[in-house]
Amino acid sequence: MILRLAALLALLATAVHAHDRSTSFSTWVLGADGADVTVRLTTLEASRLPWPVGDAAKLGDYLAAHLLLLADETPCVPDAPPRALAASAGRLALEWHVRCDGGAPTRLRSTAFLDVAPSHVHFARVRWPDGRSAERLLSDGERGWSLVDPEPPSFLGAVALGVEHIATGVDHLAFVLALLLLGGTLGETVRLVTGFTIAHSVTLALATLGWVRPEQAPVEALIGLSVALVAAENVWLAGGARSLALPLGVAGLLLALAALGGGTVPPLALAGLALFAACHMIRLGRAAHPLSLRWTAAFAFGLLHGFGFAAVLVDAALPPAALARVLLGFNLGVELGQVALVLLVVPLLARAGSWRPALVDAGSAAVAGLGVFWFVSRAYGGG
Repeated sequence: MILRLAALLALLATAVHAHDRSTSFSTWVLGADGADVTVRLTTLEASRLPWPVGDAAKLGDYLAAHLLLLADETPCVPDAPPRALAASAGRLALEWHVRCDGGAPTRLRSTAFLDVAPSHVHFARVRWPDGRSAERLLSDGERGWSLVDPEPPSFLGAVALGVEHIATGVDHLAFVLALLLLGGTLGETVRLVTGFTIAHSVTLALATLGWVRPEQAPVEALIGLSVALVAAENVWLAGGARSLALPLGVAGLLLALAALGGGTVPPLALAGLALFAACHMIRLGRAAHPLSLRWTAAFAFGLLHGFGFAAVLVDAALPPAALARVLLGFNLGVELGQVALVLLVVPLLARAGSWRPALVDAGSAAVAGLGVFWFVSRAYGGG
């Protein structure tokens, strides 16, 4: 049983080197002679390839070779090399035009990033000259999409995307694991998971509907920091320590770096997070039953994680007609993946017995290390 929990932690650590999630997006506007193609992806995604992220020429050649529009199995060819477009921080966008000499386009095929990330999911959207549009998720299991009478994006497809997103979202899994390690009563565990679920569902909807659009680079960095903070909270509570000197010192250093223009996270965001963490830990230190109050941190940090979940749907630029169905299915998929982790970890922790304190310390230290790595690499590493 202990070996199973150790294997889970080892899996999280190993997955760090494979990055967190693997997705890309394309839009194909069909015309009389071919299509205009726009591809969007993160710089993190581009860093999987064996050349510098800033090499737009090599990236464009790679995408044009792995994202194909076919006319009766004849590939449509680019008129000119793909060119880079302006994009927000942490993101890349390229466009090109393909010419179809074999007739009207009948099929779309994607093998993008499957050679470096077999679990990669590509979200393709096609618009026809008559105004119709359709979307499809392409993966290693379904690389092609027939453009003859295409079906609208399915609810089950969105559920599958949500499950895939949480399953490959190692930072989100590490956060939930950190919440569960310290344990508590069944009611306290339910409040933890419910608080996290409600919070990330709210911000997932707000971002996907376009009502709130935070910059993704600082969000991803702060998600890493939230993982480290919850893991540190475990050690703080389990060890009976009540000093805030170290966390406040670290917060002061990060604020100084941000004030000097270092990193992607604005100083005000760091200051707000530091203030919340300090007040939360003081409140825990004064409480007779501190575990009953941990759901407030799960809720607060869940708001951040919801913005992280939303990135895949925001970049997909879904039409209003499909948005509600896909949003509901995606959120359900995320919850199913999260529940699976809870059902795996909680029974194992309940059987830990005398190993429990050592497991909390070792597991929390490992998760905290991952969180610090994610924060530093995302805030200061350019990826």
